[in-house]
Amino acid sequence: MKAKEKYAEIFFLGCATVSILALLLIFLFLFANGLPAIGEIGLWNFLTGTSWRTADTPPSFGILPMIVGSLYMTAGAVLIGVPVGIFTAIFLAFMCPRWMYAFLKPAVNLLAGIPSVVYGFFGMVVIVPFVRTISLHLTGGGSGASILSAMILLGIMILPVVINISESALRAVPESYYQGALALGASHTRSVFFVVLPAAKSGVFASVILGLGRAVGETMAVVMVAGNQPRMPEGILRGARTLTANIVIEMGYATDLHRHALIATGIVLLIFILLINIIFTFITRRSRENA
Repeated sequence: MKAKEKYAEIFFLGCATVSILALLLIFLFLFANGLPAIGEIGLWNFLTGTSWRTADTPPSFGILPMIVGSLYMTAGAVLIGVPVGIFTAIFLAFMCPRWMYAFLKPAVNLLAGIPSVVYGFFGMVVIVPFVRTISLHLTGGGSGASILSAMILLGIMILPVVINISESALRAVPESYYQGALALGASHTRSVFFVVLPAAKSGVFASVILGLGRAVGETMAVVMVAGNQPRMPEGILRGARTLTANIVIEMGYATDLHRHALIATGIVLLIFILLINIIFTFITRRSRENA
């Protein structure tokens, strides 16, 4: 029995070691190939440059338009998806009839399993024409492939993460909180919104952070609806390009400094994701300490 436990311990240690090595190799590849490009371009020019022109002589590699585009689309996705996700989680946890829950919960989980390219097709067929109509009425033109289209699509894509984690956080609040609020004379709705929801705020906020990470890292769907124009955003009805889209679109034909600049873009994206994960870890640890 002890031998089996020892073998299992070695096996699990090996799995953990492989995971750590894979992460280290990714870091090594990105920084080994990206840092020389940043050194040649200049960190300030790379991060704050507003021109991405690879065919010019000399070429210019400024990723500020992609950073701003990523921030716009991510912020818009959070503004659209988070309120809908949290209210849906509250409905599923406290107000949804059992017969309806049996259909809604699998539907939410199904949203999480739909491939990004399918979301992209949906955006091209439904969201882009809708935004094009809005743009025609407001500005007199526009293709519909824009920041607003990407915001709406990303807002839909982060819903499963926000809903599932928020619902779990709400259900984890002790029943005594809800019952105590009712005993003090609060209605069912007030008990949920003013007692249970604040008690679950750490878990709900963690769902927002994870949804944010999903929105930042999304690529294919954004490529299909955002317009992909490497310039400073001029409004949510105009096209823009994200960091992930910039890498995907140009990596296939990039060479030399151009290729290394795209890898350096991956470093910036990786730093964004790391910051999001650090925030999530901090929130989770604080939630456990307060539990």
